[in-house]
Amino acid sequence: MRPDERRWRDERTSLNASRGPLGEAASALYPDVPRVAGTPLLCREEWVPDVPIPLEDVRLEWDARDVPPAVADPADGLPDGYRTYAEAMAALTPPKVFEDRPSYRLLEARPPLLRLGPARYFDGVNVGEPVAHELAAAVDGLPLRTRVGDPCGLTRRTALPAITTLTVTGTEYVLHWRDPAKVAHAGGLYQVMPVGVFQPLDDERPDIWACMVREFAEELLGMDENYGAGFVQEEWPFHRALTSAREQGRLRAHFLGLGVDPLTFALDLLTVVVIDGDAFRELFGKLVAVNDEGEVSTAPFDGTVPRPMQPAGAAALRLAWRHRAGLGITPG
Repeated sequence: MRPDERRWRDERTSLNASRGPLGEAASALYPDVPRVAGTPLLCREEWVPDVPIPLEDVRLEWDARDVPPAVADPADGLPDGYRTYAEAMAALTPPKVFEDRPSYRLLEARPPLLRLGPARYFDGVNVGEPVAHELAAAVDGLPLRTRVGDPCGLTRRTALPAITTLTVTGTEYVLHWRDPAKVAHAGGLYQVMPVGVFQPLDDERPDIWACMVREFAEELLGMDENYGAGFVQEEWPFHRALTSAREQGRLRAHFLGLGVDPLTFALDLLTVVVIDGDAFRELFGKLVAVNDEGEVSTAPFDGTVPRPMQPAGAAALRLAWRHRAGLGITPG
């Protein structure tokens, strides 16, 4: 390994070891940007509705035009010979799961309306991770972060939405610790779950619920995310079971809002799923303790937020606690 490669790798190691305090430092760079529910998650005022929106009332529009963002694939700080940050990661510090899959780009957000377009997963990695890396390396003037500008500006970069779901049952919720050896983003932090980049399966049109169901299977039950040729999600027994529970009112899904992580500019759609105790035992009685991204446990739903936690998870917890009566949550 060359000296510049070793330097870059060491800086990334430092980033992964310090995402909590670095996130606080990044948040301080945006004193005038609104926050979601008093957390570090950045937003625009119109991104957080006054009351949760039933998931079925969220409207998705599709825009297939390829509109290049102002900042894409920056080479700032990369070792010689590497064209993108993802390329350097794959060669020097590869996470366990790291594939450039088709994804959705958020073009406009006016809840309950979200307008989406096509993108790739590495489009987000190649801006969000070097912006965080630059801060960890204490680069004078933070030139890349300065070029990106407004973290809530959806035209400055390719903003890939993830779906962050808080799963509440009874007096508890499902908690995740993200292992930095396994993940490309937010390693070493707590997070609610399931969470996943909003991505299509094959030629699927944008469908928040379908994506959430797959994440429930993969993260809570440890199911394989390779679904194979000819897979039809609507015929999948697990999808049918979750959807049936939702139709029967034993599982209730709501959209809480959206926001941007100040460290990496990761954008999260915040949702909450409230599951009756018996339904949770039927669907998730085999809840795993370890999955492909970290460790799984449960925690009391009592208005507190574990530390260090991803801003999106903290925001989902705070919003769900604020609206707990309307969501039908009766914590002990």
